[in-house]
Amino acid sequence: MPQINRRQFLKSSVVASGGTLLASLPHCQANEKQNALDQGSTGKSRVVIARNNAVRTPAGKLDASQVEKTLNEALRTWFQITSLDTIWRKILKPDDVVGIKVNCLAGKGLSTSKELVDVIIEGAQRAGLRETNIIVWDRLNSDLKRAGYPINERGFGVKYLGNDAAGYSSEIMSYGRIGSLLSRIVTDRCTALINVPILKDHGIVGMSVALKNYFGAIHNPNKYHSNIGDPYVSDVNMLPPLRDKTRFTICDVFTAQYEGGPPFMPQWAWNYNGLIVGKDMVAIDQVGWTIIEEKRKREGYPSLKQAGREPTYIATAADANHRLGTNDMQQIELINV
Repeated sequence: MPQINRRQFLKSSVVASGGTLLASLPHCQANEKQNALDQGSTGKSRVVIARNNAVRTPAGKLDASQVEKTLNEALRTWFQITSLDTIWRKILKPDDVVGIKVNCLAGKGLSTSKELVDVIIEGAQRAGLRETNIIVWDRLNSDLKRAGYPINERGFGVKYLGNDAAGYSSEIMSYGRIGSLLSRIVTDRCTALINVPILKDHGIVGMSVALKNYFGAIHNPNKYHSNIGDPYVSDVNMLPPLRDKTRFTICDVFTAQYEGGPPFMPQWAWNYNGLIVGKDMVAIDQVGWTIIEEKRKREGYPSLKQAGREPTYIATAADANHRLGTNDMQQIELINV
């Protein structure tokens, strides 16, 4: 992907398109009326990729200070604002209760990194939130524990818990072809959500990034993996508590996986050492797809379409019935830092 540094971008608002693979991906459709998106200076959906090869120590561990640096630079570029306090106050309000949705299914090797979540927690506090109004959550307490998170369901400070501890709504919510109970963390406890997925291959639905991460909010995700998750992934994201409360997406791509998912398979994982941030989850998924396809091509693997698991649900999320965002690379303002 071409690189534009932050200074060049702020000076000239140059748009980085992605090269031949980005332009040639199938099912790229313009979305005429994007839904409640903060668009970039070009009127397009802004997505920022921030990469930092200094983010790992010589031993290969994440360096917390460099993780913080990477996220801060990504946010400053996306918002075009220097002040981190101002940025976080644009994302969250002091009276919010925020749910930080992580993805810990694959365990410590391929889960949302705690170092990143710690920086997001600090950001929420910059916005004026008390620790007790910050919830880090996923499907199960056991998933969180395996990924290195402490469990704190009712104690002081930041809460860390799964849906199995919080419970599910008493009434089924439906849209299109899905009907599910939603986590009470989403329906009852939170006024705002920050989506913090990872980027990985998925052996059934092609890939898992921002949209798929909300399968972790419903009680019956296993029911909706047929037909490569299409239209089920898109339909889940249409449920009002998810659609209306999601404020921002910060995709953890410090470690990514291009084959063998959803479990962690180290032979197919690589250190991408970056983040993808934005408000348009469809655009983020489209960009994530290009990253996986480029890696698969470099490693001599067939495309996801050739493998029979093209993530068509991304296009469905952009169609006239969903309008969750855009998957048209011509309508995505892609900035690399």
